[in-house]
Amino acid sequence: MNQELPKAYDPSLIEEKWSKFWVQERIFSVPTPGDAAGAQPAQPFVQLLPPPNVTGRLHMGHMLNQTEMDILTRWHRMTGDTAVWVPGADHAGIATQMMVERQLATEGKCRTDFSREAFTDRVWAWKHQYGSAITDQMRRLGASVDWSREYFTMDDRLSHAVKEAFVRLWEQGLIYRGAYIVNWDPVLGTAVSDLEVESEERAGHLYHIRYPLSDGSASIVIATTRPETMLGDAAVAVNPADQRYRHLVGKTLTLPLVGREIPILADDWAQPEFGTGAVKVTPAHDPNDFAIGQRHQLPSPSIMDKQARIELEGSPYHGLDRFEARRRILADLEAAGLLVAVKDHTLTLPISQRTGAIIEPRLSMQWFLAVHKSPTTGGDSIAANAIAAVRQGHIQFTPEMYSKTYFEWMNNIHDWCISRQLWWGHRIPAWHCAACSQINVARHPPATCLHCGSAELVQETDVLDTWFSSGLLPFTVFNWTGNPALDRSNPELAAFYPTQLLVTGFDILFFWVARMIMLGCHFMLELPNPDGSRRGLKDAVPFRQVYIHALVRDADRQKMSKTKGNVIDPIEIITRYGTDAVRFTLASQASPGTDIAFNEGRTEGYRAFANKIWNAARFLQMNLDRAHHAGYQVSLSGHDSVSLELPRNTPLETRWIFSRLSAVAAEVARSLSAYRFDEASSAVYQFFWGEFCDWYLELVKLRLNFELPHNPLTALTLNALVSVFEAALRLLSPFMPFLTEELWHALYASVGTPSTARSIALTRYPQAQDFAVDQAAALQMSTLQDLIVTVRALRKELDIPEKQSVPIRLHAGASVAALAQANAEMLSRLARVSHIDLASQALSGSNARATPTFDVAIVYERQIDVPVERERLNRELARLNKGLESAEKQLNNQGFIARAPAHIVEGLRKQHAETLALKQKTESALAALPLA
Repeated sequence: MNQELPKAYDPSLIEEKWSKFWVQERIFSVPTPGDAAGAQPAQPFVQLLPPPNVTGRLHMGHMLNQTEMDILTRWHRMTGDTAVWVPGADHAGIATQMMVERQLATEGKCRTDFSREAFTDRVWAWKHQYGSAITDQMRRLGASVDWSREYFTMDDRLSHAVKEAFVRLWEQGLIYRGAYIVNWDPVLGTAVSDLEVESEERAGHLYHIRYPLSDGSASIVIATTRPETMLGDAAVAVNPADQRYRHLVGKTLTLPLVGREIPILADDWAQPEFGTGAVKVTPAHDPNDFAIGQRHQLPSPSIMDKQARIELEGSPYHGLDRFEARRRILADLEAAGLLVAVKDHTLTLPISQRTGAIIEPRLSMQWFLAVHKSPTTGGDSIAANAIAAVRQGHIQFTPEMYSKTYFEWMNNIHDWCISRQLWWGHRIPAWHCAACSQINVARHPPATCLHCGSAELVQETDVLDTWFSSGLLPFTVFNWTGNPALDRSNPELAAFYPTQLLVTGFDILFFWVARMIMLGCHFMLELPNPDGSRRGLKDAVPFRQVYIHALVRDADRQKMSKTKGNVIDPIEIITRYGTDAVRFTLASQASPGTDIAFNEGRTEGYRAFANKIWNAARFLQMNLDRAHHAGYQVSLSGHDSVSLELPRNTPLETRWIFSRLSAVAAEVARSLSAYRFDEASSAVYQFFWGEFCDWYLELVKLRLNFELPHNPLTALTLNALVSVFEAALRLLSPFMPFLTEELWHALYASVGTPSTARSIALTRYPQAQDFAVDQAAALQMSTLQDLIVTVRALRKELDIPEKQSVPIRLHAGASVAALAQANAEMLSRLARVSHIDLASQALSGSNARATPTFDVAIVYERQIDVPVERERLNRELARLNKGLESAEKQLNNQGFIARAPAHIVEGLRKQHAETLALKQKTESALAALPLA
């Protein structure tokens, strides 16, 4: 016997122990296919953890994501699949650089006080000191990832792959450099993508400014929300159909406050109904104006620096912040009589997600990935392949509505700006030649210019967008090199690509999911299959399924935010209730497309559920101890065997519980296959608490008698009890891994039978076919449960003392009557029934209850409160009449009868007949009541 389980379940005493065990013993490690440690894998189930930022800390979104992924990984592992869950962290270029710059600020320093190399050394030092916080939390929470495969997106191996991918895309003509309008964050001093910009409505103004014609003959009034950008105006545009300005097209204006002449031109972009119908054109500071400038070959003077300060040497506004410049310019325009009007106007402003700064459109030299262009090596464009992969069904989204969202974005996608003006990240492998101004893109630093032979080369200072490296992960984590010969013989790629599933939130659907599809399809289509055949799109996709999980909201279904003060820290909740209870809370509400309202009350309830199972284990441990002392031999059938054979004399409750195990195992498999974590967890909960603990444990107490040596019924019951409990622990294991690991090991220690597995996580998950199914036992047990529950309810209504046994009268068919008499001991223990009398006629009265299967009455003298009983029966009669009315309405609807499945119609007719019988019994009971 092992040490006795403590009286109370305390998760803090077991969770750290098992989380360390799983990591130290490499329980979840999967060897490279074909190496000395392992043969070719079974059916793979591969997932890639959405890499948390190295700066991150665990939040409820992470907790939900990792709970769902862990449940699926553990389930697939236990069903026999080769389950590979790859963990890692993202270098998070902008976020990490911001973190280190803030740290430097506390020391009175800034990034520019360092050389680039010294600053990146400082970032690496920060990463080594603080960067493992979130993955350490994952270890503590028991995530069943393969830690031997852990990656960091700036590791040497992945950095090599990122460089190779960039060079190949350049060689295929898909990467280019050019001056384009980008979203510029003046706080970060870098370009950010459209996806990192949020729109926010704010109250603002529309300014009407007079621009005089150069010849002084007239003027045009333009309307703008950003008057400071007028310093960079290159033209004024009017609609060619606008009769007000047609005669002015081709003339020039004098730009107020600047004195530069600019043309009046016709362009369809100008909207006659907006403002005055005339718009200023500032090509370097507005994307639409940039397009107008390209169409009309206008100059593009840039007037702001990287911090959004006016940059015009000799101008009175030089060096001013953009908003201070706005105030000065408006004052000067008003003084000159050129500010015609200021009107209230609701602005839709672009806001940086990172800093909250108002984004400044800015003309800047950037690197782009062409998504609509076919590579020079042939084939479809990156965007076309990514669209086809989903449209042809090679990738499926759950909920399905996200495929529509995906198509809407992909069909309107622009070339991807992949450069960032940072020091931390994958530096772009390009060198600029000072002699000939050509660009040299290479895998290794070139000694001389590839174009002119000059040695005057300077490496590009920009780094790649973080999502570029993250978008390559589904194949780079499996050692993709870009060398076709090596990659074709790579056992990791052959076995584990494509991955089977991606579980993630909708917030990174475009940031990450779409980029992985684009890059995965592009690069893996280039790679032949291991047999040399051409790889199709089906096998080039990075994953087969995408499950988009919902949001975790607070108990009032409000979105969590720091400003509302309703953010829930999962670590705090875990400290109070344990990891398993928090996991189960999330799983119990997780289904496709439905947000989760996190309520601590539910978590407290699932903590009680864990305690209930703990007490059940203590009951088993106590009885196993008694069995050993009495000389009984107990064994476990083994977690790898199936179809446990039951002897003919097996008691009803044992045949029933094995049937229930089979049904619940099938239900869990169906639910998890459809990502219905709520239904799967509910099935396990109802079985473990509602059937195993509340019914089966109570019933086996009738069979366990250790006073009699070698009692066959005791031996059979005890072995069955141990087997059922062990199987139930395996059933629960993916949902509550810590509790089940502890109790599973304790059970084997108590039985004295060594397990062939090192962990419950490596055992066989219960399958429907593993357990003997006895439909007759299931039906009989259901009838007995109805009888016991009905008697219990009657006892409560009659206020019978809890420990007092009473006789009952039963009116039922021969089989039900015989069943009740054969299980009189069960009724005695669970309903305090002292004796069963069979009645030949229907039973009525305040001491009786009628069901479709039986009538039962308790023989107990008590003064009847006739008015109260009449009121109760009338309420019951009203309920039955309402049910009959509803059923008759459907049964009389010929359209419903024609469309509904036959079993639905038959079930409705049966329900109608039973309700009608109950109504007749209730009416009889009413009639039997005395009038007074």
